[in-house]
Amino acid sequence: MLCIFNISIVEKLLHYAWKHKLLPLRALLTTDGQEVEIIDPGLANTNAGPDFFNAKVRIGDTMWAGNVEIHLRSSDWFRHGHNTDDAYDSVILHVASVIDCEVTTSTGKRLPQVQLDIPADLHLRYETLKETEDYPRCFRVIPDINPFKIHAWMDTLVVERLEERSGKVKQRLAETQGNWEWALFTTLARNFGFGINGDAFETWAHRIPLDKTGKHRDELFQIEAIFLGMAGLLEMESLPPKAVADDYFRQLQHEFDYQRHMFGLTAIMPYQQWKYLRLRPQNFPHIRLAELAWIYHKGNISLSKLKDAMQQANALEALRQVLVAETSPYWHEHIIFGCPVEKRPLHLSKASQNLIIINTVIPVLYTYAMTHNDWNLREKTLDLLRQLPAEQNYIIRQWKECRLEVNNAADSQALIQLKRQYCDRHDCLRCNFGFEYLNSRL
Repeated sequence: MLCIFNISIVEKLLHYAWKHKLLPLRALLTTDGQEVEIIDPGLANTNAGPDFFNAKVRIGDTMWAGNVEIHLRSSDWFRHGHNTDDAYDSVILHVASVIDCEVTTSTGKRLPQVQLDIPADLHLRYETLKETEDYPRCFRVIPDINPFKIHAWMDTLVVERLEERSGKVKQRLAETQGNWEWALFTTLARNFGFGINGDAFETWAHRIPLDKTGKHRDELFQIEAIFLGMAGLLEMESLPPKAVADDYFRQLQHEFDYQRHMFGLTAIMPYQQWKYLRLRPQNFPHIRLAELAWIYHKGNISLSKLKDAMQQANALEALRQVLVAETSPYWHEHIIFGCPVEKRPLHLSKASQNLIIINTVIPVLYTYAMTHNDWNLREKTLDLLRQLPAEQNYIIRQWKECRLEVNNAADSQALIQLKRQYCDRHDCLRCNFGFEYLNSRL
C-alpha cells in the first residue's frame, strides 16, 4: 500500500500531467474503449469543486465542454462524496491512475473514465528535484531558460508579492475600520524593525494612541517621551548594566509620567521584547524610535504626503525627502540611555530608505491604488520598484550564482516571493522554473 505522502505526490503529478498534457505515447482510451483527445485541459481550480474547469475533450466522435475531476483511484470519487454532490454533475470526464470501479453523479449518470499513467521520466525528475539539497534545486536549467520566460515569470511573482503584502495592509485597515493613517503608521513601524525587531515594532505601534499623540505633534520632546515610554524603554529596569539614568532619561521619564496620567496610557510594552543581539548600533530600538518620532513630528507619516510625492517628476527622490529621519541632539551621541558614543550615523541611510520604500511605501500605495481603482498609481508603484536597486541578501546571492540576472528591486522582490512561497514549500509543480526543469533534458 502506498503511504499517504506518496499518494499525495502521485495525485499532484497526475494533475500536473493533465494540466500540461504530458501524456503517454499510446492513445488515451476510456474504460469502454472510446478514444479521448484533450483539446483544452481546462483551468486548474484551487478551491472546492472539480479539479479543472471549462475543459474541452473529444470522446469518440463527440466534443464535450465541462469540468474534469482527477483522483488516484476511481473509488476516491465515492470516498470524497462526489456521487451525492451536485457540484460534480458538470464533470464530463473522470481521470484516475487506477480504475477500480465505475463512477456516477448525483443524478445517477455514469461518467466516462480514463486511466492516466504518469510518465516515468516525469516522476523521476520530480523526485530528484524534490530531494536535492542544493538551492535553488533547479539551478542546472536556469542558464538555459529563454529570457522572455524568465521575465514573464518574474513579473507574475512580483505582483504576487505585492498582493500578499497588500493583504496585510488590508488586515490593518480592517482592524481600524479603514483608517489609512493608522495602517500606514503600523506598516512603517514594523519595517523600522528591519527584520529582527519587526514584530516588536508592530506590537508597539498597536499601543500608540495616535488620536492623543497627534495633539503633541508639534513638540518633538513630547512625542519622543510617548514613543519611548510606550516601548517600555523609560523604565529603570530597561537600562543595561552599568548604564546611568542621566538627565535626559529622567526628563523624558518625567514627561511620560505626565502624559501617561493625562491620557490614561496603560498598555506599556514590556522592554524585554526588544532585541539587540547581532544588531548594528544604528538599528537599536532607541535610535529607530527616535527617528520615527522625528518623522512623525515633521508630519511625514501621511498618506497624502506619499501620494503627492508619487506625482513628482522624480518620485523616488521626493519619497526620499519624505523619509529623511533625524533625531533630537541627545541621540547624536548615544545609542541607548547613559552610554555615550563618539560617532554614529545621524541620518537614515539611503539603503535603509530604499528598504522602507520597498516594504512600506509601495505596499501601502499599491493597496490604496487597488482599493480605489487607481490604475495609474498602481503602475507607478511597479515602476518605482524597477527604479530601486535590488536588495542584497543571501536569497539574491544564491540566484545570482545560477547566472540569473537581478537588475532591480522588482527582480529581488520576485525572487524572495519565489523562495518563500514555492521553493521553501517544495511547490515545484506550480513554478515556471520547475516546469522547465521537469521538461528539460538533463
